[in-house]
Amino acid sequence: MPVLRKVLSSILTLIALAGAFRLLAPATATVQDQEPPGVRLQLAFLRQQLESGADHDAQSLFPEGYYFLNVLYGLTWVDLGNRGVEPERAADEAAWALSRLESPAGQAPFDPAAVPAFGVFYAGWTNRLRAGLLTLRDDPGQRTRLLADSATLAAAFDASPTPFLAAYPGQAWPCDSTVAIASLRLADTVTGGSQFAPTVDRWVRRSQSLLDPATGLLPHFVDASTGALVDGSRGTSQAIIQRFLPEIDQVFAREQYLTFRDKFLDRPLWLGPAIREYPHGSTGEADVDSGPLIRGISLSTTVVALGAAQAQGDKPLAEALANFGEFAGLPVATLDTKRYAFGLVPVGDAFLAWSKSAITPASDSPEPVISGWWRAPLLTLLLLLGLGPWLPAIRRSALKHKRQAETPDAHI
Repeated sequence: MPVLRKVLSSILTLIALAGAFRLLAPATATVQDQEPPGVRLQLAFLRQQLESGADHDAQSLFPEGYYFLNVLYGLTWVDLGNRGVEPERAADEAAWALSRLESPAGQAPFDPAAVPAFGVFYAGWTNRLRAGLLTLRDDPGQRTRLLADSATLAAAFDASPTPFLAAYPGQAWPCDSTVAIASLRLADTVTGGSQFAPTVDRWVRRSQSLLDPATGLLPHFVDASTGALVDGSRGTSQAIIQRFLPEIDQVFAREQYLTFRDKFLDRPLWLGPAIREYPHGSTGEADVDSGPLIRGISLSTTVVALGAAQAQGDKPLAEALANFGEFAGLPVATLDTKRYAFGLVPVGDAFLAWSKSAITPASDSPEPVISGWWRAPLLTLLLLLGLGPWLPAIRRSALKHKRQAETPDAHI
């Protein structure tokens, strides 16, 4: 076998072995007080990127690029801290991220005259990070601010004719209001009260009356004045909604999650599990939120759905999504950092780190929808990739030994 062919065959075998390892090695935390594999390395990479201006670069990709990169960095540290991973450092990092959200750059894309100020997207995610920070470290100043901002949020929901507040003038996405309502529930938890419970419970009842009739799920985009459906359920917003609904109402959340899983979970070409941008039976165009669609699959939605599965206690699906991400996400790890897709899109790393850090509430797990056998087609392909280049040489060697056995005196 020529040397070059041996080298190429060896490279293909190593690639196959690495792929098999990524499909089989644990990619999620198996217990609640465990660090999800690789997340701190991802955060180290993200901190470097943030200090180098990656959040400003992300702003040129979509309207919330700067904001998302910082808020997800902070929320991931909150989840790690609540898992018992460096709680003091987690609080420091979350506070640093919060300060960036409240900077002029963090507030620039949003309308300060909106109700609540800067719109429900900004108000909700910021409030959620502040409440998360208080789960790690009590701070009288942050507690006072949380109560004041939560009261403003609750008043906006109570006064609104629709449960879905506007994120931008005249534009309302129910997923943004879901995050805001979850922040009110957590505000009650960290302050030991029930001040915002009536607003939260009323929101659940009102939302249940405005579900997308085609899917039974919360819509993607609605009329900001009436809450009437404009754009039906989509994977991009559903993945975020399913991540936060368990914090709001676990019964409603489980109903919605099972429907979401039924309508959006897919197995393109019977390979790894993935999430569709549009429900089964319908199609639509890609946009800046979904990213490019591959056979109807949104990679960004699939990443966020990993966190939703963990938040619902759906360990088989969470593990499958995480392992497929390790296989297909082209991760590059060093001693100090880890990045996916060669680190070309840091906001993608932020969403993945946040998803892998999601904490499972103490509730019954849903019926599994996927088994470990999903790996079989990919492992078969990897076996062929790793073994295939060696088969001609193996066959030639076998024939040579056979001829020698049949003619034992030929070499004398």
